[in-house]
Amino acid sequence: MADKTETSVPTLTEKVRIDGAPAKASLAADGTLRWSSGEGGERCLALESEGLGLDVVGRRITIRAFVGALKGLSSCGGRGGAGKRVRRDHVLEMPTEELASRWSERMRAYIDSLGRPKRLLIIVNPFGGNKSARKIFDTEIKPLLADAEVLYTLKETKYQLHAQEIANTMDLIKYDGIVCVSGDGVLVEVVNGLLHREDWDTAIQVPLGVIPAGTGNGMAKSLLDAAGEVYSVSNATFSIIRGYRRTLDVVTISQEKTKFFSVLMLTWGLVADIDIESEKYRWMGSARLDFYSLLRIINLRKYHGHVQFVPAPGYEAYGEPINQTNCCSSNTMLYKDDQGEEANIRPCGYQGPAISLDGCEWRSIDGPFISVWINNVPWASEDIMPAPNAKFSDGYLDAVIIKECPKSALLSLMLKMSDGSYCKSPHVVYLKVKAFRLEPGKQVGHPTKGGIIDSDGEVIARGDDLHCEDQQQSLMAYGPPIQMTVDQGLATIFSPR
Repeated sequence: MADKTETSVPTLTEKVRIDGAPAKASLAADGTLRWSSGEGGERCLALESEGLGLDVVGRRITIRAFVGALKGLSSCGGRGGAGKRVRRDHVLEMPTEELASRWSERMRAYIDSLGRPKRLLIIVNPFGGNKSARKIFDTEIKPLLADAEVLYTLKETKYQLHAQEIANTMDLIKYDGIVCVSGDGVLVEVVNGLLHREDWDTAIQVPLGVIPAGTGNGMAKSLLDAAGEVYSVSNATFSIIRGYRRTLDVVTISQEKTKFFSVLMLTWGLVADIDIESEKYRWMGSARLDFYSLLRIINLRKYHGHVQFVPAPGYEAYGEPINQTNCCSSNTMLYKDDQGEEANIRPCGYQGPAISLDGCEWRSIDGPFISVWINNVPWASEDIMPAPNAKFSDGYLDAVIIKECPKSALLSLMLKMSDGSYCKSPHVVYLKVKAFRLEPGKQVGHPTKGGIIDSDGEVIARGDDLHCEDQQQSLMAYGPPIQMTVDQGLATIFSPR
């Protein structure tokens, strides 16, 4: 982002008419337009945080703005986005066309200095959520992009992993960012598509954006909530238009040579069972999750298993110490050449974080488990906050583990997930980890039935013998260890600030 404190640029002042009323106006170097009129009080408009674009016709400058709905004749203090935003135009009538040209050129130059994206690749998933993503784009997103003069190429996904293919083959130089109009699934596909490219180290630097139009929407909620912005399609769109960026941790989920890249979460046990098995009740709408949560708590399952982790500083007391001898240590892998000799070769595509876990103190917790939930960001959906202490790029995962919990207390915990307060329960183990390893087992009392391992809304392993066909289609096997390692700040994502 450009430096917005260009104090050497003089403030412009002029007697004008704004929205039809005579006013004395000033335009400062920081892009703030201030004016006072006979109505009393000073008003202002910050181009950086409220401006979309402008038009000039003769002596008239029309500023297209996106401001707080409650912003009126009050003073200029506070942020324009502290609440619901609305579109509003402000019309400046300048004394002469020359002054209109001078003021509009100053405004355009300031907006251009902000480093906002000018060309976007927008991927819409028309099948996600209630299948309204295209309508959301046409009615809520497209008008804001037009007002901000953002050019875009629109692509609709036609099948699973289509977004991954698009990201894997796109021409990076054509765009300033990739925007996903969907739930979290398309964003995850895009990350995986970029990281499977030969030029992955360049590709993953392309800023990513997400506008909620699906079922989960955890990333959009996390980004907006962290900035104190109201969760909405329009606010998510405006955060992309403004162009602020922040780094985002990427998690490598691996089992032997198989890898999957995650930015949201991994679940096993109760939460995964509810998320995936409730699909058969999709006809119930959003009530399906509440209904199936109650059903699963009444008929509570526990799973044998074992977890290992490298604790973050301050969490070393959790679990029991173990001797760790098998660590992922580098970004290269050993392969056999044609003569059977080992050769140190850098494979195509991203291979995981180039960090060494050798010498780290691994610790472990044994099952049975009710639920294991590993999170990269605070929110899993717009109304479920499993990891209130999670950060976007701290290099750690937030692990939430429940082993023993009465059914009545478990129901109470589920009702407190909307604000993260459930973590205060003595039945919940909450810790930050640098790396995590899951060895899932069978359901307690049912030696032929395993659980579901769900990452970012997709099943990556299934342990129920009754689903052998699904087991073959799963990315990973159920039973062998599945490891998660974090690459701090690997990706870049558009953020409100």
